[in-house]
Amino acid sequence: MLLYWIVGVIAYLLGSIPFGLILVRIFRKQDIRTQGSGNIGATNVIRSGGKGLGAVTFFLDAAKGLVRRVARVASCTAHASVAAAGAKPRCHCSALRDSRAHLHRLATIQGGKGVATGFGVFLGIAPLSALVALIAFIVVFALSRYVSLASILAAVVFPLAALLRPHEPLTPFMIAVVILLPLIVIAKHHANIRRLLTGTEYRFGKSKAAAA
Repeated sequence: MLLYWIVGVIAYLLGSIPFGLILVRIFRKQDIRTQGSGNIGATNVIRSGGKGLGAVTFFLDAAKGLVRRVARVASCTAHASVAAAGAKPRCHCSALRDSRAHLHRLATIQGGKGVATGFGVFLGIAPLSALVALIAFIVVFALSRYVSLASILAAVVFPLAALLRPHEPLTPFMIAVVILLPLIVIAKHHANIRRLLTGTEYRFGKSKAAAA
């Protein structure tokens, strides 16, 4: 039980680092929350003109999830390491600290959709299934140019692939993680789903004027 708390707290704090917000603030002297969709994830960083920063944001957010594997190698029990994986995307989706107001108060930053961090977790739990989900993402994105649609369908594909080809013993806890994490990612896209249904979702590559 102590391992659950230790690994869970570390994962929560790690997942709470808003890399997109920090990188854009440092290198572009801008607040990413005032650009594009206002999201701090890699997609909005890229859309706002920071392709390199967007790639780094995706890598760092995904690394949050991969740390789960490090936790396991560091002799944590399997359940404790999976508990860490379960904590990361949720924390990334609701990052803790607003750097502009840290001297006065703690505030909730609207985080990313958890796609990059979720992918990192998936890669640690079931690498081959994560790659299948990545392929699904690439194919859907190439055909539709909708990042949100590709992310949602990849989140659907991963648990199917993971359950059909298990990489670890399918304990009830593991099954819950494999199913619930993709559901969290999909739930974070609720606004995107509405826009997809109404035909107003942003299509990647569209000019900024057209997007506005």
